[in-house]
Amino acid sequence: MTWSHVDNPWPTGGLSYGADYNPEQWDRDVWKEDVRLMTQAGVNLVSLGIFSWGLIEVADGEYNWEWMDEIVGLLASNGIAIDLATPTAAPPGWLLAAHPDIRPVDHDMQPHWPGARLGWCPSSPVFRTYALRMVRAVADRYGHREHVVMWHVSNELGGGNGRCYCDTSAAAFRDWLRHKYGSLDVLNKAWGTAFWGHTYRDFAHILPPRGNDAKNPSLVLDFDRFSSDELLAHYLAERDVLKSVTPDLPVTTNFMAGAEPDVVDYPRWARHMDIVANDHYTRSPDPLPEQDVAFSGDRMRAMTTQRRPWMLMEHSTSAVSWQPRNRAKAPGEMIRNSLSHVGHGSDGILFFQWRASLAGAEQFHSAMVPHAGEDTDLYRDVCKLGEYLRRLAPVMGSRTPQGRVGILFDDEAGWAMAKGVKPNNHLAYGRIVRDWHHAFWRLNESIEVLSPWSDFTGYEVLVVPGLFLTDDDTAARVSAFAEAGGTVVVGFLSGIVDEHDQVRPGGYPGAFRELLGAWCEEFRPLQEGETFTLDNGWSGTEWTELVRVRDAEVIARYSGGDLSGHPAITSRALGTGGRAVYVSAGLDSDALLEIARSLIRPTDLSDMPKGVEVLVRRNDEEAFTFFVNHANNEAIITARGWEMLTDELVNGELHIPAGGVRVVRSGTLT
Repeated sequence: MTWSHVDNPWPTGGLSYGADYNPEQWDRDVWKEDVRLMTQAGVNLVSLGIFSWGLIEVADGEYNWEWMDEIVGLLASNGIAIDLATPTAAPPGWLLAAHPDIRPVDHDMQPHWPGARLGWCPSSPVFRTYALRMVRAVADRYGHREHVVMWHVSNELGGGNGRCYCDTSAAAFRDWLRHKYGSLDVLNKAWGTAFWGHTYRDFAHILPPRGNDAKNPSLVLDFDRFSSDELLAHYLAERDVLKSVTPDLPVTTNFMAGAEPDVVDYPRWARHMDIVANDHYTRSPDPLPEQDVAFSGDRMRAMTTQRRPWMLMEHSTSAVSWQPRNRAKAPGEMIRNSLSHVGHGSDGILFFQWRASLAGAEQFHSAMVPHAGEDTDLYRDVCKLGEYLRRLAPVMGSRTPQGRVGILFDDEAGWAMAKGVKPNNHLAYGRIVRDWHHAFWRLNESIEVLSPWSDFTGYEVLVVPGLFLTDDDTAARVSAFAEAGGTVVVGFLSGIVDEHDQVRPGGYPGAFRELLGAWCEEFRPLQEGETFTLDNGWSGTEWTELVRVRDAEVIARYSGGDLSGHPAITSRALGTGGRAVYVSAGLDSDALLEIARSLIRPTDLSDMPKGVEVLVRRNDEEAFTFFVNHANNEAIITARGWEMLTDELVNGELHIPAGGVRVVRSGTLT
């Protein structure tokens, strides 16, 4: 197969399928076997060279290209495209020995010792010089090879070096602050440094938030922003070198975007990616891993331009190696997860990694080829998935129509909520957001997890859960959405602080108080094990508030306890049919589901058999409807069209096996 870098902006001719490939861990006989097994499984793309710097540049300025030339040629001769990495995730031992100052330093000023990943400070000019020299060398040698179809900058940037507190980083932080604030007077006001007498008189006195736990939350927030920006600056420096050599090749890096804020502010990075790519791993203790897959896809899709396809760069065939107890995936789960990602907009399904490692920190991480080899259920499922993706080739390039529900999620708000003392220090921002996502997901709503600066046009419902940090512009745009006829739902702990992490006075939730026509006088967080009940029978835990109503309707009140009779949920009519709902209580999942039902008109998808998730992608001519059965029993629904995985006509009744997936082309529910 031939790929045209100009005519086909996507790196493969069909849905991309493959994995990280680390041939340097194996001898050449295994390489040949790998290529045979890849071809058998339908692999058409591998990410190559991610940790290969020290094996290519064996000493300062001394290169050994022989092995890389050979594997690039072997893959190319077998029609397997290459997503070629810049190997800067792994600085070589000779570089660390010669320049130990490039190592990141933690908040207690302890340097990271060699042996982990991403062992470099993002602000280090020494590392940047060596890294860009390596990037240029790789680009010059391989950038014009026909089967090198995409650049993969470093690996999971921030996953090991997200925040460095060294003196070099401190100087860069001060430069960042000078650029942002311009003067110390502005900075002191924004940070509220009069508290505890921390007023700065010289930028040189400002340090990263090192050491003790009682840190100024405004300083910590700005350091988080700075850290993300420094990593982005490194990405852009590598990208610019690659573009100078191969302007037509797409460049990306693999995000780690999920339901918890990361050290990197991915939505603010996304516009710099030619293809937005993500790594997603389910968590063993998660009771709803299928919803976590959905949340990740709904977030990734919203980061793209006009819901263009994105790429799943990594996930696991079965167990990972880095959780306390690493659960193996159940039979069919790997295929179900993979096709769910496709249904949520991914045009690529890749894994970490191709062949399970015999040595190293991830030797028990699952792979497309397990330690037990080819004669395994896992590898047979890998081949089955490859065949499914081949049959789904017409889906490539189609998009998911805009959903009716947008849920706001912001890494900065998550950073602000997680740092410093809070009324309830056990509440996780991602958990709050995911609880609301779960309610609409149960109704088979197409949801988009939006950034606060997203365009809200076209949505019917906008949910604002736990948006602890909210700037004036976001608050105004949310209010305008409701005034124009939309429904806004504001959850507890939203709008509490401004963009500088300072509390908005006048009652909570400060940024949305006028919109809601109600306000909170005092937080009443519950103790562990405590619960509450509302007068409509709904219940919950963790969080309650003493709410006062100005000009809103009370939907439900607390029943019993200190807050008995006080409002818990309010609604205010606005504009031309708009409304603003305030949910001040930490309701359980069934109560949130009932609220979701009351906010959105039901569709034929709302009452699918329990456990069946429905996802739709469309192009100009047809629709592709994914029916993903997460239940342990067969589901039967009504549909019409061509079932793509079994290659059968569906004219009324569609059987979806327990734990299985069916995809109907041009099919619509009747």
